[in-house]
Amino acid sequence: MRCFTVIGPSHSGKTTLVKALGDLEGGSAESSFSNRLSLRTFSYIGESWGAIDVAGGTDNLGAAGHALAASDSVVLCVPPDPGNAEQAAPYLRLIEESGVPCYLFINRMDTAESRVRDTVAALQAYANLPIILRQVPIRDGDAVTGSIDLISERAWEYQEGKPSNLIEIPDALRDRQMEARSELLEHLSDFDDDLLEQLIEDKIPASESVFSLVSNMHRKNAFISAYLGVAERGNGVFRLMKSLRHESSAAAEISERLGLDSNASAISVYADNRRHVGKSLLVRDLTGSLAQGSPLGGGTIGSLNTVDGKPASAALETGGLAIAVKSDHLDPGKAYSETGSFDLPDWSRGHSPSYRRILTPESDRDDARLSGALAKCAAIDPGLTVSHDEDTGFLVANLQGPMHLRRLFDRLAADFDIRVSERRLSGSYRETCSRAIDKHYRHRKQSGGAGQFADIVFTLRPLARGDGFAFGETVKGGAVPRNYIPSVEAGCKEALAKGPLGFRVVDVGVTLTDGKHHSVDSSDFAFKTAGLMGMREALKEAGPVLLQPIDHVNIHVPSAYTGGLVALVSSLKGQVLGFDPHPTAKGWDVFRALLPGPMQDELFQSLGGMTHGTAWVESKFDHYEELHGKEAERIQAERAAAT
Repeated sequence: MRCFTVIGPSHSGKTTLVKALGDLEGGSAESSFSNRLSLRTFSYIGESWGAIDVAGGTDNLGAAGHALAASDSVVLCVPPDPGNAEQAAPYLRLIEESGVPCYLFINRMDTAESRVRDTVAALQAYANLPIILRQVPIRDGDAVTGSIDLISERAWEYQEGKPSNLIEIPDALRDRQMEARSELLEHLSDFDDDLLEQLIEDKIPASESVFSLVSNMHRKNAFISAYLGVAERGNGVFRLMKSLRHESSAAAEISERLGLDSNASAISVYADNRRHVGKSLLVRDLTGSLAQGSPLGGGTIGSLNTVDGKPASAALETGGLAIAVKSDHLDPGKAYSETGSFDLPDWSRGHSPSYRRILTPESDRDDARLSGALAKCAAIDPGLTVSHDEDTGFLVANLQGPMHLRRLFDRLAADFDIRVSERRLSGSYRETCSRAIDKHYRHRKQSGGAGQFADIVFTLRPLARGDGFAFGETVKGGAVPRNYIPSVEAGCKEALAKGPLGFRVVDVGVTLTDGKHHSVDSSDFAFKTAGLMGMREALKEAGPVLLQPIDHVNIHVPSAYTGGLVALVSSLKGQVLGFDPHPTAKGWDVFRALLPGPMQDELFQSLGGMTHGTAWVESKFDHYEELHGKEAERIQAERAAAT
């Protein structure tokens, strides 16, 4: 079986294109994995094919990456408007990182108002590989009515719902066709000395030799071929399918492309939790050995079904696709041998999730169930991770964006009957002291029998940002016995859990300088209590100050939008550090800034609108910074109300 993936921006016509390709020779079978990915299998000229359709939106790049890893080729479906080229930039970047041979299908040519060469030029700004136009459009006024193949030099007239009709090349287009063909041959001559020699000698190369060269170079991923059509009407899809058949690679080349062990026998593409069925995985067989009960990944495949849900009656053909159920030891996004597993390359995993939300069940009875349900969702979703808020302990879903959150809500309700509410993280604020003070604290308690006595004198002082907590002692003469000093330190550390402003205390130092003890009433507990209570009082007196987290953010953004980020980051009280061209992704910049942690949500939402969802953020904690004024007072009041 041959397999290709179709990806592209939302509303570019991907699903329509997949259906049109599948219906070229009659019917096709479809299996849907949630609303993110579907598979269509069909037969074309005696060969079996599988087409993986990945939903648009950059929050689905993780699913697209897994599909590309298991595919022989990829079709990038885009609209004909050059002004929307930036929306295709994330897909071009992923395709080039993957090394999967690519075909560009410029869809909806019946609505095209711009020249095709302008669309190709706009897309070329985001591709290192040359995009080679294989066809030029035939126009009747403003309407595109057909295309001319630049290698075979044949013209085709589109027909509604029927195969295109072979016609003579219109006289008015012969000059344009010859110009475009010359450009095509010049591009191809970079890869073949014989063709270059023919062009220098003004010889016309045979179409068969050009097709052969294109086929060989396509398998080596030397360029991207661009085709035209209207998928909704079936126009141009036959020519695309013909190229896929003659020029795309095969399953045998996948292991080498991914750098997998020679024993790799299958790739798990995608997973879904289906009610009353359990975990279902779409797998591709690389060796023609998978069958019911086959060993895979150190376990056994429980059941193997075809795309239409019927049990697979025999071993899959090489490159075959099937759905594995009752195989919980398998996870999506991995390659498997009979005895083990291999991680796929980093590019296949999509972006690190940066959209964070606290999730709480609407019903208290679902509190314990929610954790397990989220773990199952994360196991099948490459863009989702689950953590806990370190301040509140609540569950935190780390996602790709608002649409991803909506899909998670739908899945929790449909598959687990759990309804949840969400809220933003308040930010991991901290506090510290602003000045050094000397503190004397005596703990004395008499309650019958042995009492409690501990007397300590210590200095509390602020430390540099990031120094954490430091404890030392300069006690002389045994005023505080050495065996009690660790108890004082333990008490001081315990007091750091919640300072006078209600937050964890950081970047302070304590030096124990003096004290007193009682031979009967002193104990570890007494000195720990003295350290705890003395530290609490000292923190109140040492000028407590609120600290807000500052994150270092790297924004991956198409260069066309970089200029607007300066004003955006400044409006979010951030500090611009600069930007540089991405070292490998053409047309992309990496914009660096320092940003208050609580502003990440605003950055995410503003960035989505400004860049039409094409940019994404990598962030990590950098340091804490003092926060004063009304903003600090508001945060303290909210904390007090919450506790």
